Amino acid sequence: MIPASHVFDQSTMAAQLTYDPVVADYRAFFSSLDWSVVERWEAQRSSRGRPAHPEAAYLKAFLIRIRQNFIYTTQLRDFLVKHPLLVIELGFHLVLDFTQPYGFDVEQTLPTRYWLGEKLQKLDRGLLQDLLAGTVHALQEEIPGLGEVVSFDVKHIYAWVQENNERAYVKDRYDKTKRLAGDPDCRLGVKRSTNKELPDGSTEEKKELLWGYGSGVAAATTPDYGDVVLAEYTQPFNEGDITYFRPLHRQTVVALNQYPTHLAADAAYDAWYVYDAAVRHDGIAAVPLNAHTKTTFEPDGVPLCPIGLRMHPTFRYAHTYGYAAQRYRCPLLFPSATGQTCEHEQFKKGRGCQKDINDEPGGRARVLMDRTSPLYHAVYNQRTSCEPINSQAKELGIERPKVRNRQSVANLNTLIYLVINVRAIERVRSINAGLLSIN
Repeated sequence: MIPASHVFDQSTMAAQLTYDPVVADYRAFFSSLDWSVVERWEAQRSSRGRPAHPEAAYLKAFLIRIRQNFIYTTQLRDFLVKHPLLVIELGFHLVLDFTQPYGFDVEQTLPTRYWLGEKLQKLDRGLLQDLLAGTVHALQEEIPGLGEVVSFDVKHIYAWVQENNERAYVKDRYDKTKRLAGDPDCRLGVKRSTNKELPDGSTEEKKELLWGYGSGVAAATTPDYGDVVLAEYTQPFNEGDITYFRPLHRQTVVALNQYPTHLAADAAYDAWYVYDAAVRHDGIAAVPLNAHTKTTFEPDGVPLCPIGLRMHPTFRYAHTYGYAAQRYRCPLLFPSATGQTCEHEQFKKGRGCQKDINDEPGGRARVLMDRTSPLYHAVYNQRTSCEPINSQAKELGIERPKVRNRQSVANLNTLIYLVINVRAIERVRSINAGLLSIN
């Protein structure tokens, strides 16, 4: 709706909306998003009660907050008050007032600072994820083969609490059983762990702790187009990196509408189901091996006993950790005693050695993968695609959000990744348009 006032008639207002540089800039930015997702979401909501501002208006306002790098909700509202034409463009229901220069009362039209904060917390997570998936679909149309290799990483986020302020005195600052008044949802976790060498030659583990959240991200990169976000997931910082994998992988598959072929991550993701997700689709998971065992294997996956003999398979069973396991026993005693002897203590007890091996395709791939192969190094090198994403997210304020609950932190994170992907869409379309003009 285009209002009129005692200063500007409707045709003049329409011309201002067309040519105002701020409005034009954001109109172009918002055009890269699929707003039909929001329309379908609104159509499923009840129309009872007082008519609310359109959901798209709130979403666009919060995207402005991210893009303008506003830390506080007050900054966003002040910016919109100073740009009434932008308020019209966003689609808020206007409180008409012919005596105002732009034909409506901008202060009465805009939600209060308090309600904007409440709305940020209550944004529908499914709707935000659908918007993010829409940006992935748009990028797929522009980038052939996007998502063939996907990398995973977690970015730390400081909660807005005094416990993270080293200058302030806080009793029991790092008591992980505490629930903080400033943000009851945040948790204590380890940001960085290093080993410090002591004068006597021993080492001491030093941990850098923080209260906050982790933002897991699945990303893809291409040499010509750069890095894009495929999925994101936020949870308290006490959760390990590996716990992000399954929700991130699931969201990635939904967004791409296909399974990625290869996966890349650091050693924190060394779990059998990470490899399983790749090997079942003829790919590899390029993840360094955290060797917790000295067991060696034959090329066909059969473990060797401590004296180097192939062990004998006895039976398969369902392991309590959720995978199919194969039990192997001493080759000198199974399937029948050979009469040979061994000095190993288990043999002397009459039982012989026993090993339970993960028999899933991913479990086998984990221990048998050639981590010196060109394919492994080519895939593993792409794990760094998350680093530029994390760097962009940090510039947009992801590291120190000024909100005090998990839902608001998670929603801000998704909005940040939306801005990153919209920038990627603009960059990719510009590159492709240049290629077409050359041809």
